[in-house]
Amino acid sequence: MKGGFLRNTSLVGAMTLLSRVTGLVRDVVYSTMFGAGSLMDAFLVAFKIPNFLRRITGEGAFSQAFVPVVSEYRLKRTPEEAAELVAGVTGTLGTLLFLVTALGVVGAPVVILLFAPGFETEGARYELAVEMLRWTFPYIFFISLTALAAGVLNSYGKFGHAAFNPVILNLVMIVFAAFVAPSFEQPGLALAIGVFVAGLVQMTLQFWNLRRIGMLRMPRFAAAHEGVRRVGRLMLPGIFGSSVAQISLLLDTWIASFLVTGSIAWMYYADRLVEFPMGVFAIALATVILPGLSAHHAEASKERFNATLDWALRLTLVISLPAAVGLLLLAGPLIATIYGHGKFEARDVQMASYALMVKQLRVLAMRHD
Repeated sequence: MKGGFLRNTSLVGAMTLLSRVTGLVRDVVYSTMFGAGSLMDAFLVAFKIPNFLRRITGEGAFSQAFVPVVSEYRLKRTPEEAAELVAGVTGTLGTLLFLVTALGVVGAPVVILLFAPGFETEGARYELAVEMLRWTFPYIFFISLTALAAGVLNSYGKFGHAAFNPVILNLVMIVFAAFVAPSFEQPGLALAIGVFVAGLVQMTLQFWNLRRIGMLRMPRFAAAHEGVRRVGRLMLPGIFGSSVAQISLLLDTWIASFLVTGSIAWMYYADRLVEFPMGVFAIALATVILPGLSAHHAEASKERFNATLDWALRLTLVISLPAAVGLLLLAGPLIATIYGHGKFEARDVQMASYALMVKQLRVLAMRHD
């Protein structure tokens, strides 16, 4: 059991490492080309809003509800029934996401005020954020359906396909930031368009992978389907839990919108370094063990379920705690070496370093609790 999980964790970890490395390159391009000014503040808010919803409807509550159900269908039902479940969930979720996306695009001015009310005092930054959000908000539609396809692929043991998906976003954004944005009168708008394009490409490729394993059917609205209803019921407590966690993270942005220009960007660059070790190992491990835990639950194997969870928690602690200490002690040199180029000035290095140290102190306090 552990050998299989270790192999899959290594595969997902390698893909996730590639995504983190390309993500780091993307962030270096951001810091070099745009620094930590009003353009980055506006873009980060416009991108964070669909990411906030994605972590609820995509990798959050939805994946936690959908993967156990599709894993059970794979073990106990026919392949056709499993494919019909996927089609029903895709059509139902897709319809709801389309409505949410339409509301978000139309109501972009109000949404920006809800998530970054401090922008209202700076008309130019507010207007730019609104214009960007109209391009970035559809990302929630694309990436949530991408997460659905990834959940199916993971349940069928195809971890590499889904794990490679974030690399696509990074590569597209590098191209748009480094080569497309300089030709735009408003470079920030090019970044927002890049998010839209990246989401569309990610969704298309993952559905192509579903087709390759024979799990792609015409999506249909099927709210009455037994499996779809089960996913919906399981999502409700997950939505509440995910929302509480994500809202607490959004408070940083909400408060920073009232502070000096660059505050949101400084926190972003610090967050990216905090998430690097988490993404390479912890998230990779969580991705791998979820289908296994779901299968053990479906088979009523309490001993194997507990053993898998205990092993994963111990391994996560062994890796994450030293990483947190290292980031705390080396915050300044890391920020200066990685981001201190081009338009990312000395003051930006100093402020981003402070943000990184505070975040790592909070991480260590949480580990201690």
